[in-house]
Amino acid sequence: MKSLTLVCLLVVVGRGRARPESTTTAAATNATEEEVEPLGRILYTGSQLWKTRGVTGDKVKVLAALRDENDISMWGGNTTSIDILVKPDSLDKVKERLTDNGIEFEVVIDDLQRAIDEENPTDIELDDRRVRKLPYKYILAWRGLSSLGNNLVLWPSANWGHRLTWQAYHRYSDIEGYLDYLAQTYPDLCTVQTIGSSVQGKAIRVLKISNGNPGNKAIWMDGGIHAREWISPATVTFIINQFVSNFESEPAAVQNTDWYITPVLNPDGYEYSHTRDRLWRKNRKGGGQCAGVDLNRNFGYRWGGRGASKNPCTETYGGSGPFSEPETSAVRNFIQGNSAANWKAYISFHSYGQYVLYPWGYDRVVPPDYKDLESVGRKIASAIRSVGGPHYTVGPAANTLYPASGGSDDWAKGMAKFKYSYTIELRDNGRYGFVLPAAYIQPTATEALAAVRVVAEAAAAA
Repeated sequence: MKSLTLVCLLVVVGRGRARPESTTTAAATNATEEEVEPLGRILYTGSQLWKTRGVTGDKVKVLAALRDENDISMWGGNTTSIDILVKPDSLDKVKERLTDNGIEFEVVIDDLQRAIDEENPTDIELDDRRVRKLPYKYILAWRGLSSLGNNLVLWPSANWGHRLTWQAYHRYSDIEGYLDYLAQTYPDLCTVQTIGSSVQGKAIRVLKISNGNPGNKAIWMDGGIHAREWISPATVTFIINQFVSNFESEPAAVQNTDWYITPVLNPDGYEYSHTRDRLWRKNRKGGGQCAGVDLNRNFGYRWGGRGASKNPCTETYGGSGPFSEPETSAVRNFIQGNSAANWKAYISFHSYGQYVLYPWGYDRVVPPDYKDLESVGRKIASAIRSVGGPHYTVGPAANTLYPASGGSDDWAKGMAKFKYSYTIELRDNGRYGFVLPAAYIQPTATEALAAVRVVAEAAAAA
């Protein structure tokens, strides 16, 4: 065999910080922002995360008043416990108000900005990943080339995909590149299509994983509806990787399913949470102080009811109407327009709190087949524990957490007629909240993988 010399031109790009998108005002929907650094990133220096307990009845109104007075923002919680983020200049005021009203609390994070800084590995720590992914461009290129002589120059192309790692949270372009890599490397199993565009024109992409069997059931899975919930896209891409790289070893229910997966449904907000405001939740509709729509209040089933706001400046603003946003309408159009798919299950990953939630979310009622949803939900929680995971609470969304109308899971069940519809709130239960360190990606995603396999089994039998 003739020796072949490969001459590769590598272009090294500096590791400077990404330039944030231009904006003239800070995002006012997050009540705890304190200062802005020179490149425009909002800092949370001195802000604290507190866990309150015994919050029922009039005590809920106490927290609501503090929120309306711009002293706190509410992160998460359940029917008796709520996590609140307290501004540094409001610490004494909030402490006094809680104490006077008999609300117990503990400080969980004493400096949120420090927690944010420690959440993700630095660029230097990730250099080895960048080095690892470059050769795959040339390996993939070589697969499609015949013998062209002793000397061959392979030039990098922006269209080549790359592998992903789960030691860090990745930017949207990195996740897009991973989907391209899968389609290029596993063309008989993976296809990628764009189903729409975000407000700012970013592609909303869906990966289909299928063995092509005509009798397959279909499952939709998404992540990243809420921008700040970084563990969600990381978990979805981890599950994708496990399915694709070990497909023949997966249970029959996984293999004989057509999987439609979008890791980041809110790409604009997700990028904004990386470049500007780590705690941004909504999409990037509009501009100024009150930008954005909560996409998980914008789906067209019981839209505009309890738990959704009509005030654009709030974090739960449901938009001007059902499916007013291109991100949510893209999901609706794709699912309803894909009549060939035998849809059975809808899974949406969020954080945090460790919950397996099923409809209804719009009110404290349940669908007629709630016993089936509860049964599979309990199997999900059991599967999570079987792989070493923590306790996940199972129940109907409104009863278990709080009413929230216009959610994707309610729409999937009520309008799109999916048999099984779940929102899975991933780790943790409040120690880190939305700023879950990257070291928790793989254990969290491993639990979610076990959960998804259970849903696949249920869908196969439906």
